[in-house]
Amino acid sequence: MKTSSPDVSFADQTFNEARRLSEQSLSAAERTFEQTEGKMRSLRNNMDPVVEKLAAQAQKLARQSLDIASEATARAQRSVSRYANSTTRFVANEPVKAVLIAAAVGAAVALLVAAAREHRR
Repeated sequence: MKTSSPDVSFADQTFNEARRLSEQSLSAAERTFEQTEGKMRSLRNNMDPVVEKLAAQAQKLARQSLDIASEATARAQRSVSRYANSTTRFVANEPVKAVLIAAAVGAAVALLVAAAREHRR
């Protein structure tokens, strides 16, 4: 028995068409992948400068904060030093007044502590 030529030809045509469609699908998938990869690379390249800019701004802000804190510390030290010098001069110039003021402050603190203890009971 002889196989008919039209059946083989139809099978070959179907196989060739399927292979052509498969190759087209593969090509389309590769193009889509390359386009997506290019877009991702572009996004990454655009993000790097943004991240670097944000990091630089954060460093600048941290530096400014440290400078402000350092200046505030220096001002506080100067104030404490001024008050200490002023107190030392006052005690040296007015020792009796200084002792009376210290005694009055001590008595006031003692009264406050006693009142707080009494209030808790």
